[in-house]
Amino acid sequence: MKNYKIPEEIPEEGFLKITDVRNHSLTDHQKVVLMRRGNEFFNKGDIEQAKRIFLTIGYTDGIIRIGEYYYSHNEPFEAFKMFKLAPAPRRVENMIEQMTNVVRNWIEEN
Repeated sequence: MKNYKIPEEIPEEGFLKITDVRNHSLTDHQKVVLMRRGNEFFNKGDIEQAKRIFLTIGYTDGIIRIGEYYYSHNEPFEAFKMFKLAPAPRRVENMIEQMTNVVRNWIEEN
């Protein structure tokens, strides 16, 4: 397990802002075109553009891939946010368990 340090300053707004930004007015054809474009961005490494598209069309598999990207790049809060939005309940539960262990370790250190 990774060793995380207690943040020195916790932002007033908290760590996460989770909202559903899906555009329900898009046609199926538009969603398919955007999904392909998002996959192109993802494959080229433009994660932020891919994320915007995947969130807009509500492409669950793409959102999960973005979450996995963040997780593998040591950005657990962004990963958690993506898994929550996807939704990917098993991944969310796994991360909650990991976060609980981190907090438990912090408490034990003090």
